[in-house]
Amino acid sequence: MQASLHSGLRSGSLRGLAFKAARSKHTTSLASAKSSVIREIHEHIVSKQRSAVEVTQHYLDAIGKADSAVCSFITVDAEQALAQARALDAHIASSGTDGLGPLTGVPLAIKDNICTQGTRTTAGSQILRDYVPPFDATAVARLRGAGAVFVGKTNMDEFGMGSSTENSSYKPTRNPWDPERVPGGSSGGSAAAVAARECAGALGSDTGGSIRQPAHFCGIVGLKPTYGRVSRYGLISYASSLDCIGPMTHTVEDAALLLNAIAGGDPHDATSSGRAAEDFAARLLPPEQLGGGGSRPLAGRRIGLVRETLGEGVEPAVEAAVRGAAAHLESLGAVVEEVSLPTFGLGLPAYYVLALSEASSNLSRYDGVRYGARAPGAADLASLYGGSRGGGLGGEVKRRILMGTYALSAGYYDAYYKRAQQVRTLVQSEMGSALERFDALLTPTAPGPAYRLGEKSADPLAMYKGDLMTVNVNLAGLPAIVLPAGYTPAPEPASGGPGHGQLPIGMQLIGRAFDEAGLLQLAHAYEQTAPLPRLAAPLAA
Repeated sequence: MQASLHSGLRSGSLRGLAFKAARSKHTTSLASAKSSVIREIHEHIVSKQRSAVEVTQHYLDAIGKADSAVCSFITVDAEQALAQARALDAHIASSGTDGLGPLTGVPLAIKDNICTQGTRTTAGSQILRDYVPPFDATAVARLRGAGAVFVGKTNMDEFGMGSSTENSSYKPTRNPWDPERVPGGSSGGSAAAVAARECAGALGSDTGGSIRQPAHFCGIVGLKPTYGRVSRYGLISYASSLDCIGPMTHTVEDAALLLNAIAGGDPHDATSSGRAAEDFAARLLPPEQLGGGGSRPLAGRRIGLVRETLGEGVEPAVEAAVRGAAAHLESLGAVVEEVSLPTFGLGLPAYYVLALSEASSNLSRYDGVRYGARAPGAADLASLYGGSRGGGLGGEVKRRILMGTYALSAGYYDAYYKRAQQVRTLVQSEMGSALERFDALLTPTAPGPAYRLGEKSADPLAMYKGDLMTVNVNLAGLPAIVLPAGYTPAPEPASGGPGHGQLPIGMQLIGRAFDEAGLLQLAHAYEQTAPLPRLAAPLAA
């Protein structure tokens, strides 16, 4: 039976079990923080060092221990997860490793806007509170085919509309580094679940930075693939020309392993690419090429540091971390130069016009007739529509639908939507030209670290501005990865909870279309060699 985790954070729970002994447990560098969690789990299970049930139960216990404080999940499906694990153990007992996939027994979490057969999928909205899909999204089906175990569905901003997971219609998710701060959004539940060690990895979706910004806030790895690299079939749409599914993990190698499983064309999705999927993990540089002794594994690579993403409006600690990352990449042999993208700042307003216009169309289907919960007692069709949409959709979703409808309306289409499409073309062209000169572009992920709950929820424009560094990637359809690049000092939580006085900072690397392999190589080389202590979040189970 599914165990629903709808209840909000109770007063006093900030001093619960999840906080005990946190200071002594989590303030030191983790020796294994840069090794693949997914590969280790898989190898332990297929070699019978641990059973799939044992591993799955470990993560279910972690959810039970930490999630009352973190609130990463909307739904935990312990029964289904253990059934999957038992089936894998039975297969290994009877047939050995024959036919086992590369993710056998690896417990994963799935963002709640990605359909999972037989498990409720709400997109963080009350209007879909009772929706149980009869099918798997293609990405989920491929993970299932590779042997993954699904522990539950993660919390999110309603329909992906938000940057903090405060717009979930169920509860806010809290950052495992500081429960008084947001985990980012809209994939904040997935990011928090990975950072809190409630799963070995997770799927998120990214429309304008919804994988990458939470990865930055929570100190994990988040990969937004090229548009079309991963099928969108079964992803509940926000903005169809911008949405992407991607992995959120502990390490770059783990992101490559999940991308191996989910990438590739799909006849169910006409926007998916027919390009053959690669073995992205096999393309990562081996340890012997990343060793010391003056090794320069990135010799010949060129990286552009985007000038418009640094300086005014960016917190000094964030700029320092990104410039430090650039210096380290240079020490590995890469050539790093500043590059100017004059249209970079134009992407944010264009993105919001386009995304909201598409959302107004996509969400018109939730009317209580075709899809979504139906308002009871409606006297006529108008009251049925109004009651169903008015009661089922949250404030931020309504705001974005109205703005998008306005931009598409007669008399304003040319002034807003058409002009935004023209700006999109300029952004695509300028970024494409830069990537003809450089193998990747380097930027911050957001202007600052995770902010406090409630700090921006009353000011939508301030929240929208936080997407400045990420939206152009979606407009151009390019791949990008975020990984930890440093920490910034942070005050101890006022609640008296755990904290080691630091918040994570992530850097963003943007690659050429369909060059995820090259992008992952760069990120992996940095991750494995950077002199950066990898700290665990204080609320990690």
